Amino acid sequence: MTNNRTFTMIKPDAIAQGNTGAIIQKITNSGFKIVALKLTKLSPEKAAEFYAIHKDKKFFQELIDFMISGPIIAAILEKKNAVEDFRALIGATVDPAEGTIRNLYATSISNNAIHGSDSDENAVIESTFHFNENEIIQY
Repeated sequence: MTNNRTFTMIKPDAIAQGNTGAIIQKITNSGFKIVALKLTKLSPEKAAEFYAIHKDKKFFQELIDFMISGPIIAAILEKKNAVEDFRALIGATVDPAEGTIRNLYATSISNNAIHGSDSDENAVIESTFHFNENEIIQY
């Protein structure tokens, strides 16, 4: 079953480079409704919890250091076929397609501007990690 919601996070590099507005505009111009949005800063503990799936990988500490280096924008987006459509919009981490968010705004594989949930199940998990029920708009 396909969920009509996905989670995204605009990462510290994109915010520091002033690309937040352009990224949000690209998202909304692609038909996504924003149902929750907040500017926040991850603590080392929260970043490690969010990225726990990578804890045994070499790049884990570098990832955590990057994610706590500045603010992030967390958002829940709504659209039919949200996860798949959003993954197409942001592009691959490595060699993103022309015109995708990562193609336009990422500066490296590590500093790739944006996160998008990779499955409907993870979209729910990641959304509830960052937002409580009262923070989500119901259309």
